[in-house]
Amino acid sequence: MGLFRRSKYEPGSAADSYVIAGLGNPGKEYENTRHNMGFRAIDVLSCDEGIDVSKSKFHSLIGRGRIGGRKIVLVKPQTYMNRSGIAVREAAMYFDVPPQNLIVIYDDIDLPAGSIRIRKAGGPGTHNGMRSVVEQLGTQDFIRIRIGVGAAGSGEDLVDRVIGKVPKAEQEILREAAAEAAAAARDIITQGVDIAMNRHNHK
Repeated sequence: MGLFRRSKYEPGSAADSYVIAGLGNPGKEYENTRHNMGFRAIDVLSCDEGIDVSKSKFHSLIGRGRIGGRKIVLVKPQTYMNRSGIAVREAAMYFDVPPQNLIVIYDDIDLPAGSIRIRKAGGPGTHNGMRSVVEQLGTQDFIRIRIGVGAAGSGEDLVDRVIGKVPKAEQEILREAAAEAAAAARDIITQGVDIAMNRHNHK
């Protein structure tokens, strides 16, 4: 029957519900790093939509609200990046959203800093958090929003790139990218994924 099955907790509600999970690492030392772009996008949605993301459940901080009349669950896994799939799977199973109603937002070193890419499905690439999500869900058929953070430069360590300090000149680029990723998630819910892809998948 698979992961995305009818929930015994909220019968009849799954098709109108969305789970939006932003990947990142908990703790103040990671707050404004490139690897926490998923968290930052969730924070924008939380602020814009008035959804308090502070309830501890599913190894995550979650918040429930509505966007465009549809039920929304915002999820910030607290498992650390490499085990993100545990939290995403628990939330997806509990609310029993269909695959097209699960949206995962995360950083991507293979995209230029500040760019956004929406995909309906696909592999995890080099991202350990997404690898955990795909592994735990047992499927690649869910929507993802990738936020470009740029590749490591010559001689730059990859770990330092994703969890190190972000130069001031780049901070505004990433702030705007988090806002656009939040807008992309909103458009997916209210306008549909195809329109959202046409609107946000730019260089």
